[in-house]
Amino acid sequence: MRLLLGAFGDPGHAFPVIALGRALRARGHEVVLQTWSRWREHVEEAGMRFEAAPEYHVFPTRERPLKPYEAVVLAARETRPLVAELRPDAVVADILTLAPALAGELEGVPVATVIPHVDPRGAPGFPPYSIGARLPRTELSRGLWRRAEAVTGQGLERGRRELNETRARLGLPALDHVHGGISRQLCLVGTFPQLEYPRAWPPNTHVVGPLLWEPPFGDVDMPPGDGPLVLVAPSTSQDRSHALLRAALEGLAGTDVRVLATWNRRPVEPPVAVPANARLVEWVSYARAMPRCDVVVCHGGHGTVVRALASGCVVVAVPAAGDMNENAARIDWAGVGVRLPRRFAAARPVRLAVQRALGDPALRERAHELAAWSSAHDGADRAAALVESLA
Repeated sequence: MRLLLGAFGDPGHAFPVIALGRALRARGHEVVLQTWSRWREHVEEAGMRFEAAPEYHVFPTRERPLKPYEAVVLAARETRPLVAELRPDAVVADILTLAPALAGELEGVPVATVIPHVDPRGAPGFPPYSIGARLPRTELSRGLWRRAEAVTGQGLERGRRELNETRARLGLPALDHVHGGISRQLCLVGTFPQLEYPRAWPPNTHVVGPLLWEPPFGDVDMPPGDGPLVLVAPSTSQDRSHALLRAALEGLAGTDVRVLATWNRRPVEPPVAVPANARLVEWVSYARAMPRCDVVVCHGGHGTVVRALASGCVVVAVPAAGDMNENAARIDWAGVGVRLPRRFAAARPVRLAVQRALGDPALRERAHELAAWSSAHDGADRAAALVESLA
């Protein structure tokens, strides 16, 4: 088959789609991946054809006032000739990348959506996505969240109208349902089913498991000793002042753990003190380092969280922005880690959170259960099989 994949260029969106593309190539298909130019080398090394995606922004700013759906119209028009040329058997686009999905619809091609994190669509009694609230445990709490659905429903309805305006400009019919950017033909949710709240799933939605890929990188020297190993893995896009990195190194100094920390190629100014039980490196391969770790301290980005859980690590999540609050809530709900509000990102609270993560056998056992599930369920291969069925 010939398949066109589209991905937003941020790592949290590009990496899962690259993982899917690699799985499709391994199954013998011709794959074209349209994403940002920064990933071209890796796409081509995996045997896929690279196509540069229009690098439009998702959210308007004062400097870039273009509305998101206006940008989508431009990008869809730029992408349609590629779809017409390829005549793919299916188009697969991640949830932030509407252009290839709309172009595929214009050309009459089956379209699938990749959600590279927990499903943002709610259900009756669920708290609004991304605010960091856990699934309610009582009927009273569920009733309170049902009352809030009127407010969140207004936002969803506004999104439906804006998307329909976009569709009209492209000559596509209006949709009468919300979340119209998610395909009803096939939706692939790239997370652990254990992180998803119980619900009646929409038709053709499949929670396939994490879609794991990262750029190759070698081993790094581990800190000396034989104590438990804690990896401090800050977000590559949030926390420019390195508050979490500083808090973790200070809080874990002098404790009986070893600390491997990375500054992710973002200069640390002013320099941070590195204690004797720690090693600070420029970059680290999560796939190579995490299986040797006991705890991962992070901001709660989905890719970091699922890689840690697939490696059997307990997660300490200090959410910064975006969907990180939601991921931290799911970690807490699933019993696989500790969440620490961002306002407590200081030395002592981080130390106490790590001590709890190390000292609670239930957290460790549950994390190992998810690692065992991941070993038995290849999310990318499962997603590839479903794309084949769609095509």
